[in-house]
Amino acid sequence: MGAASKDNGRTAYHNARLLDPASGLDTLGAVLVEGTRIADLGPRLFNGGVPEGIAKIDCAGACLSPGLIDMRVQLREPGEEHKETIKTAGMAAARGGITAMAALPNTEPAVDDVAGVVYIARRAREAKSVKVYTYGAVTRRLAGKEITEIGLLAEFGARGFTDGVKAVADSQVMRRALSYARAHDQVIIQHPEDPALAQGVMNEGAAATRLGLAGIPAAAEAIMVDRDLRLVELTGGRYHAAHVSTGAALEAIRNAKARGLRVTCDTAPHYFTLSEADVGDYRSFAKVSPPLRAEADREAVAQAVADGTVDAVASDHSPHDQESKRLPFAIAEPGIAGLETLLPLTLALVHGKQMSLLDALACLTWRPAEILKLEAGRLAKGAAADLTIFDPDREWRIDPDKFLSKSKNSPFEDYPVRGQALATVVDGRIIYRAEGFGGLLAEGV
Repeated sequence: MGAASKDNGRTAYHNARLLDPASGLDTLGAVLVEGTRIADLGPRLFNGGVPEGIAKIDCAGACLSPGLIDMRVQLREPGEEHKETIKTAGMAAARGGITAMAALPNTEPAVDDVAGVVYIARRAREAKSVKVYTYGAVTRRLAGKEITEIGLLAEFGARGFTDGVKAVADSQVMRRALSYARAHDQVIIQHPEDPALAQGVMNEGAAATRLGLAGIPAAAEAIMVDRDLRLVELTGGRYHAAHVSTGAALEAIRNAKARGLRVTCDTAPHYFTLSEADVGDYRSFAKVSPPLRAEADREAVAQAVADGTVDAVASDHSPHDQESKRLPFAIAEPGIAGLETLLPLTLALVHGKQMSLLDALACLTWRPAEILKLEAGRLAKGAAADLTIFDPDREWRIDPDKFLSKSKNSPFEDYPVRGQALATVVDGRIIYRAEGFGGLLAEGV
């Protein structure tokens, strides 16, 4: 971790490649941070040198973008602190270049009342790391029956409503939730999987048959998305499909957007990086929910990210301890620890020439901010000084044993990637600095 600049002081980040996906900015220049805000930025800033009295950070040509926003994270606090805490997740997020994350409400107890929302906010303040927002539960105790006080929870800071890793399966409950949320201009975030069909442990197909494992058909996702889109049309509500993994569901979402429905979606890097073949011989670290799909679906997800059908890429960080993952595949818990690998795995689409760097960063910055109505995700005068400095070409191999997250459950062990965060800045404070990232020249830094 790096030290922060003086409180209310001024810091110049110069010799940086400024990237702002929201405005299309891509130029060599500098950013001046004053206190917690961006005071100025641009290609001509400090062309004559940084004046005395301003702390200087030479970015040496590295990319400087708005801080990354991860809109799907499980923090495990309260209730399962042996797997993760707000503090350890914050450390992992900072190392990954993430300055803000939105937490799912499936904790113990669930975040289904004001006390839960207030608790997460207080613990985040105490951790003094990345910004942490929380979703409220759609239904009480995530039971799928009685909807929560959506308006009241939103008033206290909930940034959207979801039952986490459970689908809101009852059509009438979902209709009421969409209608009620619409009255408060809130978004309903769905885990899009028909639970009656999703009784297996991996994708239904030849691989599952070979391994003798119960399969989950891709149709389980498409059926739920199709139903939900009809309810969106009926209610006019705001709807977001999380971690979409199939081409069929993405095509339905693409068509819904074309019809003007208020629909967005995200996916996670493992759905455009891995396929069911990566389960191999019962690799439980490759067990996720929804499951890794067929190669055709993997390609469809990558294409949907590239063409903008997918609005955001989220880590879907689901930390588990060894006792939960090193089990026979059928009974192992699903999920990947993904905070520290979100950036490089997303940049693989850039290096593969499937999309531009600005378009990839849009999925990690202003677009999730728009969905969650956060004043974040942009490089602009007056904006919060939440910044990510990264080298898009730095080559390294993923080593889960070195994760700052408490949990090491990743299928990407020894996986080669390009792109790494060098420094992470939240409200003007440097909360992470990679070893070897220089240019921190005295003056309070």
